[in-house]
Order: sequence, then structure tokens, then C-alpha cells
Amino acid sequence: MKNETLLIWILTFGGIAVIFAGFLLFLRYLVYGLVDRRTLRYQSDLLEKHCEEVQNMYRQTRGWRHDYHNHIQTMKAYLTMGRIKELEDYLNKLDTDLTTVDTVIKTGNVMVDAILNSKISVAASKGIVVEAKAIVPKDLAASFTEVDVCLIVGNLMDNAIEACMKIQQEGRRFIRVYMDILKGQLYIYIMNAVGDSPKKAGGVYISTKNREHHGFGLMRIDKVVDKYHGYLERQHEEGVFATEIMLPLAAPVYGNASL
Repeated sequence: MKNETLLIWILTFGGIAVIFAGFLLFLRYLVYGLVDRRTLRYQSDLLEKHCEEVQNMYRQTRGWRHDYHNHIQTMKAYLTMGRIKELEDYLNKLDTDLTTVDTVIKTGNVMVDAILNSKISVAASKGIVVEAKAIVPKDLAASFTEVDVCLIVGNLMDNAIEACMKIQQEGRRFIRVYMDILKGQLYIYIMNAVGDSPKKAGGVYISTKNREHHGFGLMRIDKVVDKYHGYLERQHEEGVFATEIMLPLAAPVYGNASL
């Protein structure tokens, strides 16, 4: 009788253990499934946003082409009428205007150029003043993937733009970007104006730009920096927020750009 009771208990506990193990496997599958779906939605949103940014740059390019055609016609008219002094004045004004509207930045790295110019174009369309100076290695493959660097820069610029758009006074909106090679590391520094103080959870800054992807962009940045054993610091003072990142480089090749 005791043996039968012991066997029943063993079978019972064994069954419970199997059910519990199955439940853990199911829970793990569910969690990974949710993370994968969240990642896919996040990537889909990024792709949609990138398409919008490209379309915005395309519209600007079409506008510049239209203006360029008008400028040519005006200068031809001055030349035909022999009004050389007016033509010279017009050329001087045009030169000043072109210097003012030039928002193209060349860092030395094609992919970083693409993401920075895309975000700068978006910022400009929203009345945000951007100051940018960047030196980036032409080839990052020996150190880390260009995709990871663009992920960092893209997310930081998105957060900066979102923070600026919460400021009612357009004249107070600004973003400053600085990238350089310092002590064998890629240095990334982005500072932007803020209205309200950034929110924190457990001593960690969190993003509020999208409830569905609450803090997901910041988490991705943290993971990339950790992946390459880099350095990351976020700082907040009254009216400004800054992120400082350093990623170790293997063999830098220099480029140069400023805005």
C-alpha cells in the first residue's frame, strides 16, 4: 500500500513538473514572439519614417530645381538688356542665399551622410535650427557595422526632433551634432533643446515619443553601445538634453564635414 501511495505521489509530482516545464516553454515562446513582433513593428515604422524623409528631401530638390530655373531666366534677362550692375547684384544675393540654405553635410561616410542629411532635412522642415560638424571613418567594417552607427544617430536625431517639437516657441528649437575621431574612438555628441524635464524610470531616461515603442529606441542604442563595449552618458540641464557616446575604432580613415 505504501509503495502504491509513493508511486502515485511520484507520478503526480512528475506530471506537475512536466506541466510546469511545458508552461515555461510556452511562456518563453510567447515572450520571444511578442519581442519579435515588437521589433518588426518598430522596423516597419522606421522604414515608413525613412520613406517620408526621402520624399521630403525629394520635394526640396524639386523646389531647388524650380528656383534654379527661375534664377537662370532672370540672369539671362539682365544680360540681354545689358544691365550688368543689376546682374552682378543679383549674383551676389544668390550666392548669399545658396550659402544660407545649404544643408548638405558630408562626413566622409556615405551611410552616415544619408541618415544625417535625412534627419537634418526633417528638422529644417519643422523650424529647428541644426548645427552639425562631423568626421567619420569612410570604412567602419573593421570596427562595427555602419547599420549600428546609423541606428544610433537616427534614434538620437528622432528623439532630439521630438523634444524640440514640444517647445512652443519655434525660435528656441535647436539641435547640435558633433562627431569626430577622439583617442581611437568614434565620438558622437548630440544636444537639443527641451521644454519639460525628460522623464526617468528607475534612474534611467525614457522616451515618450511613441507609446507603442515606449523607450524602444533608447534600449536599442544602449544595446549597440554595450555590444561594442563603448561609453554612453546622458545629461540633462535646464533647457537642454545631451547624449555622449564613444565607440572603439580599429583603424580610422578620416573624412570631414561641417554645417
